[in-house]
Amino acid sequence: MDTNTLQELIVNQQEIIKNIQIVPREYAFVKNVNYVLVGMRRAGKSTLLYKLAQDLVKEGADWSQIIYLNFEDERLIDFTVKDFQQIVLVAHQLTDKTPYYFFDEIQNIDGWEHFARRMADQKEHVYITGSNSQMLGQEFILRLGGRYMAKYVSPFNFSEYLTALKISHEKRDLLTAKVRGKVNAAQERYLAYGGLPETIHNPDARNFLTTVYQNTYLGDIIIRHQVRNPQALRLLLSKVAETVMREVSYSSLYKAVKATGAAISRNTVQDYLDFAEESYLLFKVKNFVYKFADRESKPRFYFLDNGILNLLLFDKKSALLENAVAVALHNYYQDNLYTFKSDKNKIDLDFYLPTAKTAVQVAVRLDDYSREREVGALVKFAKNSREPQRLVIVTEYQKETIEQDGQTIEVLPLADFLLEVAGLGEANYVPDVFG
Repeated sequence: MDTNTLQELIVNQQEIIKNIQIVPREYAFVKNVNYVLVGMRRAGKSTLLYKLAQDLVKEGADWSQIIYLNFEDERLIDFTVKDFQQIVLVAHQLTDKTPYYFFDEIQNIDGWEHFARRMADQKEHVYITGSNSQMLGQEFILRLGGRYMAKYVSPFNFSEYLTALKISHEKRDLLTAKVRGKVNAAQERYLAYGGLPETIHNPDARNFLTTVYQNTYLGDIIIRHQVRNPQALRLLLSKVAETVMREVSYSSLYKAVKATGAAISRNTVQDYLDFAEESYLLFKVKNFVYKFADRESKPRFYFLDNGILNLLLFDKKSALLENAVAVALHNYYQDNLYTFKSDKNKIDLDFYLPTAKTAVQVAVRLDDYSREREVGALVKFAKNSREPQRLVIVTEYQKETIEQDGQTIEVLPLADFLLEVAGLGEANYVPDVFG
């Protein structure tokens, strides 16, 4: 790799980072710890690296110590694992002080983890981003030997979204009509266009999302995994979007795609969905009650950003509302998020958080019919549970407290719920709940 090109890239990137304005995000980093940041493309991983670099300079580092390379730059298209040592040589040409290395989308370079481990062994300061969930997998963790701390980066949560819009959202401010009106307007846009940072001030957010979905996410999956039938992949993801809010089997998705005339096998359906999960397009929520085989084969699928889901729907507010709740809970609770459907006890709950001892239903609004259904399911669940549970119904805008059969149910507007998700509880055990 030409060292002059590397120097040019690094110095140019220093100027970009120096001048960029950054929206504060709710992530904390331990000093002198190496990190791997992973998450969906365009979620803001690079900006977090910029913030880390700016903070280092504020604390006394020189800009010459910031060694930043983005491996999606076309000038690095021929870069291989053998070229990594050139970066180290160039770094010491640019500074006689301790370098801080920032490697963006490093998963594009085969064998990168060997270099990353060596750098850590040599006590270098390294920050890495990637857009592949396998980078958080057990295999990569073992390869890196515990030398890096992994951190998942999501699109803006609703609190960060309001911060980016400069809308105050302290509890006291939310009581005023003026602020509440702004928050409600922001909620509508967040539901429709999601939390990718570049959608916030984009006057044509839908067109931007379409381009990102087609070229970045689908293109990335197709190229990375050499997908032979891109049309079948697109059809499959559209069918998955139609299933948001209910469990679905791989077999039924296979039949739905096959019925369109697409040539696809059952195994290919599962492979394509695995690819979508690896690229942070989708995530699964499993039924807490089911035995292992059914739990694995009949999940609910959700999209990691509402804006992408909305491209595949037509006027379906209920699905967007539930997806937003699922994303918020998933981002905080990850694998400790479940649905709860018990045929034995005739209970069907949208979400269950065992570590937080919380059951959540989602309804756009509570009318006579939906009130009976949602409240009834929560009351029955609480009565059959062996431990006290927090019971919540998330609506678009309604707020009240319902007392029924000795149970207290909180009805919360979506905005209020999204702003308090992190406060639901972090207990690290699974409580004793009936099955």
